[in-house]
Amino acid sequence: MAHKMRVRRALARGLLRASRWRLVGTVPQKGILVGAPHTSRWDWVAMLLIAWSSSARPQVLIKHTYFMGPIGWILHKTGGIPLDRENPGATIRALLHEAEGHESFLLVIAPEATRGKSEYWKPGFYRIAGQTGLPIVLGFIDGTTRSLGMGPSFTPSGDVVADMDLVRAFYADKRGVNPESWAEPRLREESKGDR
Repeated sequence: MAHKMRVRRALARGLLRASRWRLVGTVPQKGILVGAPHTSRWDWVAMLLIAWSSSARPQVLIKHTYFMGPIGWILHKTGGIPLDRENPGATIRALLHEAEGHESFLLVIAPEATRGKSEYWKPGFYRIAGQTGLPIVLGFIDGTTRSLGMGPSFTPSGDVVADMDLVRAFYADKRGVNPESWAEPRLREESKGDR
């Protein structure tokens, strides 16, 4: 396993150098990793490069319909977990149970849940972090600066608006691969706590 991780790390770093993308920060041992802006199918590759370059093996929630045929095998092998968005409960409960018993638990969530513009982010990353006590780590890909990686982390305070203000401040200058598809981070739950 250690040899495989070294190979993955060397491959990831080599690909980043060859593509002239700059890696920022390192992946932590534990946390809920937010993957944003989610504007391209290449975001999956970017996540793998970020994780492998830090010798990390995160799990990634992916829409279950992508797990058909050979691509499903690849997704499973690279940490993909199928998620039925109409009935996510069982998958989330199993992940919460797993998070309790592991020293190293990394879960990647793309809260936009779509590569197109959306009005609201899905709140799963915030809820899971709140239920597990794990920090939220802000991962990013920014096509304008050709940089990707990990930004700051924080533990949810329970004040959704204040926490999302932190998220918005970090992502204010991040645009993804396709900037026209990027929308401001906002949770529907914020309207319940507007100040």
